[in-house]
Amino acid sequence: MPALEAAMAWLDDHVDYEAIASGRHPVPSLGRMEELCALMGHPQRTAPVVHVTGTNGKGSTVRMVTALLAASGLSVGTYTSPDLERVNERLSRNGEPISDDELAEVLVGIAALEASSGVRPTRFEALTLAAFRWFADLPVDAVVLEVGMAGRLDATNVADGVVAVVTNVGLDHTAVLGPTRRHIAAEKAGIVKPVSTLVLGETDPELVPLFTAQGPARTWLRDEDFGLTANRLAVGGRSLDLRTPGAAYDEVFLPLHGAHQGDNAACAAAAAEAFFERPLDEDLLRGALEDVVVLGRFEVLRRNPLVVIDGAHNADGARAAAAALDDLAVPGDTILVVGMNRDRDAVELLEALGARRAKRVVATAAPWVRAMPPEDVAAAATSLGVDAVGVPDIGRAVATAVEAAGPGDVVLVAGSLHVIGPARKALTDH
Repeated sequence: MPALEAAMAWLDDHVDYEAIASGRHPVPSLGRMEELCALMGHPQRTAPVVHVTGTNGKGSTVRMVTALLAASGLSVGTYTSPDLERVNERLSRNGEPISDDELAEVLVGIAALEASSGVRPTRFEALTLAAFRWFADLPVDAVVLEVGMAGRLDATNVADGVVAVVTNVGLDHTAVLGPTRRHIAAEKAGIVKPVSTLVLGETDPELVPLFTAQGPARTWLRDEDFGLTANRLAVGGRSLDLRTPGAAYDEVFLPLHGAHQGDNAACAAAAAEAFFERPLDEDLLRGALEDVVVLGRFEVLRRNPLVVIDGAHNADGARAAAAALDDLAVPGDTILVVGMNRDRDAVELLEALGARRAKRVVATAAPWVRAMPPEDVAAAATSLGVDAVGVPDIGRAVATAVEAAGPGDVVLVAGSLHVIGPARKALTDH
């Protein structure tokens, strides 16, 4: 569509810090966002916000919160990043991505604002502004925002969340955020505002005070105020016993793989209860969670051989993916297709994925500046004593792994979400 092509060309002409190698970012600032939001009449204030951050699990938690609010009858705008296949995925209403025409129209509006104000946003800031504008114009009843990185100076943080969710704190983006979990927690704590109910999934006693020091209206701490009393493996997902401050829900089916998704569901249920300031109807909660779909997060795309894709891009995420794979108890061998960014420790990530137990590693790379060359990933796998081959093209890498797999084997595609998107397209186009 010509209108969208022109709008995307304008968008892509803006600096994209997502595509800049870690350590080369300028000092971040919310100044541009604050100025442009003010000129737009503060669209980020037109609906109450659930703001979600965390090293891992924030995307899944956002999808679950959206499902719970939408099942309650609300029109819910959701903003996520990055996209897997199309930028439209980042802006959605009740789970449905923005149309091409609507995306083109809202980006044209942001371009006009840039021209009239002389304030040039980054690519991510422009998309965030577009989301706020679209949600205000629809309008929606609630907004669920996924932080792009950290929180304090993230473009989404011009909004004040009535609920602020922190799934967990791990080591990621250390070159930008700082070398320790305390540094990272301090940045994530920036989304907590005086109006917020803080739903805190991170329980490390050394980190909790960094969040509560922000002065939220209320704090709900996992394993004290909400959490899981049971998290069982079930056919096609998990069976959960959930507890929130106001209710308990037993044997709730979640069609997502991995014990970590149970923790995300607990955060989501608490966030929805905090948003409504009352417990959710049990049938509503069950129905919403039973229908949750999270693309690219331990998503099973084929069987015989089993093919799974997972955006495990850091060590904690990789360990969670390996544990979810163990839960499946696949009788055959594992073949890994792995691509990652240059700022990763390839050996650490491969070990976390369980590469030492794999039959083979097929190393690949996304076609962008931050991608680690496939030969470097393959060399790291070889250093672990694993048979490895480098295949630069992602679609060809996936095909190579699938062709080498027997009926009882499993192919796990993992690493950067910029690898997962093209891999998903290659697997679903046939």
